[in-house]
Amino acid sequence: MKAIRPAPILSLSFVTVLLAFSGAQLTSAAPVSLTGLRCEYKTNPLGIDVPLPRLGWQILSNERAWMQTAYQIRVAQDPDALSQGKELVWDSGKVASAESAHRVYAGPALRSGKRYYWHVRVWDAQGQPSAWSEAAWWEMGLLAPPDWLASWIEPDLKEDTTKSNPCPMLRKEFEVRGEVRSARAYAASHGLYEMYLNGRRVGEEVLTPGWTSYDDHIQYQTYDVTSQIQKGTNAIGVILGDGWYRGNLAFSGQRNTYGDKLALLVQIQLTFRDGTSQVIGTDDEWRAATGPILMSDIYNGESYDARLEKKGWSNPGYEDAS
Repeated sequence: MKAIRPAPILSLSFVTVLLAFSGAQLTSAAPVSLTGLRCEYKTNPLGIDVPLPRLGWQILSNERAWMQTAYQIRVAQDPDALSQGKELVWDSGKVASAESAHRVYAGPALRSGKRYYWHVRVWDAQGQPSAWSEAAWWEMGLLAPPDWLASWIEPDLKEDTTKSNPCPMLRKEFEVRGEVRSARAYAASHGLYEMYLNGRRVGEEVLTPGWTSYDDHIQYQTYDVTSQIQKGTNAIGVILGDGWYRGNLAFSGQRNTYGDKLALLVQIQLTFRDGTSQVIGTDDEWRAATGPILMSDIYNGESYDARLEKKGWSNPGYEDAS
């Protein structure tokens, strides 16, 4: 018979040491990475009109109990300049803080409609800095009344304001002669609006601009419509609804809480590749009519007559004499 040598018996303490050593190898700290950069709770947002936006980020690390002890934020108007640390709009410098949310921009006054790129790095408890994060951006909205070159317009339609009326449909055509680099649409209304550009819906939101105390302030939305603008003739169309502004509010049947006339404010700003710009806004050249939506109410729903549809009403070339 062949003799079998017994396997060596390892002490529990030795096994523990081996496991601890193996675990240390498996959980060695990886470089810290910064992600989830946000401005005013949003990722790369358009239309920020907070004068001093709040910035935040998330930290990823495999090291247990890793702690941020400081951070540095840099802001520039050009992403290449930002990566090189040149032509900075603002550099926070090294700020001793464990906070990574609601870090307030503290640089020079921000300009309407401008895009700002930013990134951040952090330091750990040993005073070692991380690499810079990937760049994020935010774009300012229209910050002051003079930035609004468009005018409020009201559809000139006969209405009985004691009840729900057919929804107005407003449109205008405009010419674009140059190569567009970027296009932004800013929109607000008394009541609700749904906007179209060259036959395509603008944005995905519903019930815009939202319910506010219209006597004090009105929200507006900002849209990137660069891909919807075409060289030559363009058309914009907007449908208005009563919403909370003048529709039934609460359960008492009260109407016209904030006013009895719907209105629209739209401004499209085009920036061309040669550096010039063009502004198209609501004015007295817009045309209005009613269409298939016979009534629309937050509480009572909507009545739609498909026989009254206006095919192509938000496309260029539509005959809008009536």
